[in-house]
Amino acid sequence: MLDRYSRPALREIWSDRRRFETWLEVELSACAAMEEEPGWGVPVGTAARVREKAAGRIDPARILAIEQQTRHDVIAFLTHVEELAGAEARWLHLGMTSSDVLDTSLALQLCAAVDAIDGGLGLLCDALRRRAIEHRATPMIGRSHGIHAEPTTLGLVFAGLLAETTRNRRRLAAARDEIAVGKIAGAVGTYAHLDPAIEARALGRLGLRPETVATQIVARDRHAVLFDALAVTAASIERIALAIRHWQRTEVGEAEEAFGKGQKGSSAMPHKKNPILSENLTGLARLVRGYAGAALEDIALWHERDISHSSVERVIGPDATMLVDFMAQRAAALVDGLVVHPERMRANLDLTRGLIFSEGVMLALVKKGLPRQQAYELVQRCALAARDANTALRDRLGSDDEVARHLSPADLDGCFDLAHHLRHAEAVLARALGEPGTGKE
Repeated sequence: MLDRYSRPALREIWSDRRRFETWLEVELSACAAMEEEPGWGVPVGTAARVREKAAGRIDPARILAIEQQTRHDVIAFLTHVEELAGAEARWLHLGMTSSDVLDTSLALQLCAAVDAIDGGLGLLCDALRRRAIEHRATPMIGRSHGIHAEPTTLGLVFAGLLAETTRNRRRLAAARDEIAVGKIAGAVGTYAHLDPAIEARALGRLGLRPETVATQIVARDRHAVLFDALAVTAASIERIALAIRHWQRTEVGEAEEAFGKGQKGSSAMPHKKNPILSENLTGLARLVRGYAGAALEDIALWHERDISHSSVERVIGPDATMLVDFMAQRAAALVDGLVVHPERMRANLDLTRGLIFSEGVMLALVKKGLPRQQAYELVQRCALAARDANTALRDRLGSDDEVARHLSPADLDGCFDLAHHLRHAEAVLARALGEPGTGKE
C-alpha cells in the first residue's frame, strides 16, 4: 500500500537544477521589471532573449565547477548564465545583492514545498474521515494517564485526529502566506541602486510580496513560523502513531498495522508483528522538532545580516519539508490500512467489570441528595473493593446497604448503560465531519 504514496515532487523542488532555474527566474523577473521602468537603460526584450538562450540549458555541474574557483555560488551561477546568453547577461543582477536572489528563490521553493505537503495532509484527512465514518458507532475504552477512564468511540478518536490535521493544514497555509515574501532591495535593503517599484513589479510576477522592511535579507522570524508549523504537524502525526503503537500492544490488541504477505516482524521471533511504521513516524517527528529549534536560532543575526543562517537552512529546508511530506503520506497509508479489532475493544471495555461507570453512580447519588465528597467516597470504597476482589462493580454496589438507601436497582442499572454514556458521540462526530446541521459544514 505504501507504494501508492510517492514523493518525487519534494526531491525535485530541492534539487540543484530546480534551485538554479529558480534563481534564473528571479533574475529575469527583475530584468523585465527594469525594462519597464524609464531611465534604467535596460533594452526592451533583454529578459526574453536571455531566457531563450539560458532557460532549460542550465548545467548544475558547470555552476558547481565554477564555484570551486569563485567560492561564491551566485557569482558562479551568473558566470554560467553569461556563458549561455552572452553579452546581454550583463543586465542581470543590476543593483542587486546575492540575497535578493537567494531569499526570493527560497520563498518560492518553500511555498512549493508547503503546497506538496498539503497534498499529503489531504490524503491523511481523507483516510481519517473514512475511518471515523466507518467506526462512528464502534465503542472502545477511553484512557487517561494510560488507565481505563470512560467509554468513547473509535470514530471519535479518528474524528479528533481529523480535526487536528485540518488545523495543521490551516497553520501551514498561514505560514506559507507569511513566507511568500521576497526582496530585491540591494545590499542592506535601502534600494541604493534599485527602486521599490522594480521590486514590487518583479516580485509580483513571481507571486510574492516585498518584505516590509528588508535588511540584506528577509527577516527570519517568517521562516521560523513555517518550521514551527512543520514541527507541530509532525507532532500531530506522532500522536496518531503513538495511539497505534499502544493499540497494537499484545495486552491491548485493539488495532494493528497492516501486515503484508511475506512481511517479517523479527529476525529472531517468527511470531512478531511490530508497529514499525508508527515507530518510524515517532522518530522522524523528533528530527522535525529539532529543525524548528534551529530555525528559531536563525532569527537573531548580526545587524543587517550575517551568514550563520545559511548553512542551517541548506539542511533544514529540504530535510524538514521532505520529512513532513513523507510522514503525512506514510500516516495516510497507515490509517487507511489499519486493522481494527472491535471485539477486542468490547472485551477491554468489560475488562474492569464496570469500574468505568463509577462517575455515573457518583452523580446519581449527588442527585439523590448526598454531598459530592460523601458520594465520591462511597463509590470509591465500593470500586476499590470490587477491583481488589475482581468482582463486578454493579454487584458490589447492589449489595451495599448505604447505596441501596439512595439508589434502586433500576437506578443502578441506568448508571451502567453504555448507550447513555455515548449518547452525544454522534453529534460530536458530525461536528468534526462538518455534516449538515452542525454549523461546521
